[in-house]
Amino acid sequence: QVQLVESGGGLVQTGGSLRLSCAASGRTFSTYTMGWFRQAPGKEREFVAATSWSGLHTSYADSVKGRFTVSRDNANNTGYLRMNSLSPEDTAVYYCAADNLGVPGSSWFRGSMYRHWGQGTQVTVSS
Repeated sequence: QVQLVESGGGLVQTGGSLRLSCAASGRTFSTYTMGWFRQAPGKEREFVAATSWSGLHTSYADSVKGRFTVSRDNANNTGYLRMNSLSPEDTAVYYCAADNLGVPGSSWFRGSMYRHWGQGTQVTVSS
């Protein structure tokens, strides 16, 4: 069983940066794909980024490519999402998720493929 706890959200001005953390418990985290998703008010949850268990493979939504960086520190059971050049369109609750999804593929982009989720952290970008 893997339990995930996000932190690092907050209020930031347009153009600012934040780094989200996802602290995991459970020995299997280091073998799991880790994904980040977000849900804005009135919108469906959407894929943001994901990284393979090793951190060597990553994938990003087009809307965040070049601005966000996903990474992980398996020794400390923690994942990260570095967000730069934030805009009001990035305002949402951000969730980390984890599961054994193997090599990069379409399963990474689908929230329904992840069994383990954090509670979410709010990111608000003011204009």
